[in-house]
Parts: sequence; structure tokens; C-alpha cells
Amino acid sequence: MKVLVSGASVGGPVLAHWLRRGGHDVTLVERAPAPRKGGQAIDIRGAALTVAARMGVLDRIRELRTTMRGMSMVDTAGNELMRDEEATLSGGRFDGPDVEIMRDDLNGVLIGASDAAYLYDDSIATLTQDGHVTFESGRQGRYDVIVGADGLHSNVRRLAFGPEERFLHHMGTYVSIYSADNFLGLDHWQTWFTEGEAGGALFSDRDTSVMRVNLGFRAGVIEYDYRDLEQQRRLIERHCSAVYEAPRLLEAMWKADDFYFDSMAQVKMERWSTGRVALVGDAGYCASPLSGQGTSLAMVGAYVLAEELNRDPETAFGRYEERLRPFVAANQALAFENPGQGAAPESVQRAATSITL
Repeated sequence: MKVLVSGASVGGPVLAHWLRRGGHDVTLVERAPAPRKGGQAIDIRGAALTVAARMGVLDRIRELRTTMRGMSMVDTAGNELMRDEEATLSGGRFDGPDVEIMRDDLNGVLIGASDAAYLYDDSIATLTQDGHVTFESGRQGRYDVIVGADGLHSNVRRLAFGPEERFLHHMGTYVSIYSADNFLGLDHWQTWFTEGEAGGALFSDRDTSVMRVNLGFRAGVIEYDYRDLEQQRRLIERHCSAVYEAPRLLEAMWKADDFYFDSMAQVKMERWSTGRVALVGDAGYCASPLSGQGTSLAMVGAYVLAEELNRDPETAFGRYEERLRPFVAANQALAFENPGQGAAPESVQRAATSITL
């Protein structure tokens, strides 16, 4: 088959890897001009570790895993309130089975394993149910299958299923992530802080000259343009001006070239496919970062969809949903298990392994 995948972050390259193994012609289109840099530390757990192992990339992923020595929580003045040298809030216990890795490191590994054609700096402008696609660049093509692996604000979902307002369920929190000079001298360490309705985390890993900054705040639904970075920076500036090290963190935010901002939200849909079009990962069933399972959901979802397409394209979409929905439901529930603190570790492990591959 000739397959077009929109989105080259996690789910897209995994899907491409398995479809190429099945002998299909796969093209990934990505709006960004190159693989995206930056991003937060993300986790690979349970069934997603099985997917990585079967792809032959698990050893490389483990080589690139974060090597944190621990974490601390501080007040606004920088006074340490607690520390833990056996686990971190983002990655769990150091002696556990999960792998924490920086998003851009994982992206590089998965793209390298995908063996597909990539079209950067382009996006789908129109698509029809007979598989005809027009790109924003003006090029055209016809595809047997079109897959949206293009995130929370999926362009494919909008074109094939309708406005995102029908599917997004906001969770009252907004987050940003960007890189800054490590002016605090963090050494394989995470520092967490809160102040009123705002807070964040700072962490530095292999490259200790760089610090990843995560700032966020709780608020009701805010109308904003998710492509207007200046507007998003002003929201962070307005809501996070009193947090720990705010002046220097906000100054670095305005200089960062990898700034990312979005709401915590879940995507809930009655179907993940229509005609020749299907959705994978956050595009179809975002669980939100509060679940700690977004990356694993995308990897497992891509694996299951590819397996079904390789087995029988006629029944693939139905079988994909039948197999994956219980796994998605278990993982979306994690975001509500322990609000504000992430899901309890036992709950995470149950959800991460609640599917047989």
C-alpha cells in the first residue's frame, strides 16, 4: 500500500517502521522544517518497552536514558523543602523497569529506525475519502491509507473528523517547556517548585551546560492561538511571574528557540478512523502528560495499527480499535488517579501492561 503519515514525533516513525517491514510505501509529512529539538523528559513503560525491543532500538534507548541523581523541592526563596536520591517525579524510581529519555533523543532514535521518506516543512491542506491529498506546498498525491500522528491539535483529525472542540477535554492546567543556560549549575538533578496556582521544574542531564525549564499554571479554559508563540509566552509571563527564579527563567524563555506551550487535555473520540483515515497517539486518544503515558500510548498504538494493516487492510481499523481501546481507557484514567502529583506507581505499571502484544 501507499501510506501517508502526518507527524514525525513518536507514533509516526514507529508506525512507519512496522509498515515498511510489511513492504508498504510510507511517506511522513512534518510541518516543522527539521526534527524538533528540545522537549521534556518522557517515559517508556510496559508494553512500549516491548515495542522498542521488537524494533531493535531498546538498547540504544537505554544508552540515551536520563541519568538523574535525584530531585529536590524548593520554596520561592530557594530553600530546600525535601530531596530524594532514589527517584524523581518525572521518571520514578531509578531501580525500576521504566526508561526515562529526553523527547528529542527518542525522536532521533525512532526516525533513524523508520526507513521511510520524510517531507519536512510541509503539511496536508486537503484530503478526500478516496485518498487524494493536496499539500500546503502545492504537491499532490493519492494514498491507500492516511494516518494522523500529528498530536493534540491534529490537522488530520480536523480535516477528517471536524473541529477539535468536539474532542478536546481541557484539564485546567497549562504547561511550557524550553531550554536555557544552566545558570543554577544543576548536575543530573531536578528541582521542583510551586507558588500559588503556578509552578514548574528545572532539570539538567548529560549536557550540564543546558537546563530544561518546565513552567505551568492552573486556570480555566483560555482562548489562545496554539501557533502564536509570543501570545503563549505572555501567558506564561503573566501567570508565572512569582515562581522560584522567575526573572531569570522568564528572560531565558523569551530567548529560547525551542519554546513549547499547550494545555493539559485529553482527546476522546467514538471512532479513530473514517474511510481511509486513522488516528494514532495524541491525535486520537491523548491521555495528557498527567498520565505519564503519552509516549507509551503512541508507540503501542502505532505498533497495533501497523500489525493490523500488515495482516488485513480490510479489517485493520476495526481490529485496531477493538484491541487498543481498553489500553487507552486504562491510561487515560491515570490522569485522575492522583491529581496534581501524577498517578501512583502501581497504577502506572498496571495501565502500562494492560495489553497483550
